[in-house]
Amino acid sequence: MLQQVKNLGELVVFEHTIFSSAFILIAMIVAANGWFGFDILLLCALALVSARNFAMAVNRYADIDIDKENPRTKSRPSVDGRIPPMKILFFAIANAVIFVIVSYFINDLALILSLPFLFILGIYSYFKRFSVLAHFILGISLSLAPIAGVIAVLGYIPMWSVFLAIGVMFWVAGFDLLYSLQDIEFDKKKGLFSMPAIYGAKNTLIISRISHICACLFWLLFVIYSDGGILAFIGFVCAVLMLCYEHYLVNKDFLNIPKAFFQTNGYLGFIFLLFIVLDNLF
Repeated sequence: MLQQVKNLGELVVFEHTIFSSAFILIAMIVAANGWFGFDILLLCALALVSARNFAMAVNRYADIDIDKENPRTKSRPSVDGRIPPMKILFFAIANAVIFVIVSYFINDLALILSLPFLFILGIYSYFKRFSVLAHFILGISLSLAPIAGVIAVLGYIPMWSVFLAIGVMFWVAGFDLLYSLQDIEFDKKKGLFSMPAIYGAKNTLIISRISHICACLFWLLFVIYSDGGILAFIGFVCAVLMLCYEHYLVNKDFLNIPKAFFQTNGYLGFIFLLFIVLDNLF
């Protein structure tokens, strides 16, 4: 049983939940102007984990044929036989049901949007087979987290949360573009529609930089429209500097992509969150 739990954790790369968890907390703290309560925290945590488990399980299920041939992914539990395809599909369905049930207990708007949210989370896995927009569909998927957080607290969607979410979309798309540079030759061989495969590494770097510039602009709008104080602005500046550092690492050597992807982006969200918390406290 413990080994199965470990395999499922590896299947969905559970530790990567940090990418969206920081921004759902940012949205909830700003919406509540401070602490929002343990009940909402628990419900949002369940919603976040179940939604992400669903998205990752669908992705792994859809990509079994591709991952078998990619040296970087052939050791995944979905490929090496540790988790059979039907069990992956069952895991995805179970988490979708959990997400809808949790949404029901949050509020009416959360329940209404639960199925559209699941649809968006599910279609990402198929976009790279026919469109270079797959990177931005992934960005939209993670941008749903702050929207979900603000819905849980307020029951509606204020403009500042839209700016925050759009910033997350461009941020995720930008770092996914960098991450996909690792598979450029494989994607060309398989005829997949990743931007590196279609437009080349140089153009992908440019598009990634433009995406992150857009992310910074929308995060600045978020800080302004949410009436953020000086500490919120400092958090924003830290996020900008970390994105600059990420591009420096990748531009220096593509071997730095894992470090830029996992470490820099993981820290970025929580440093931004820390300053938002401090801004609300003081």
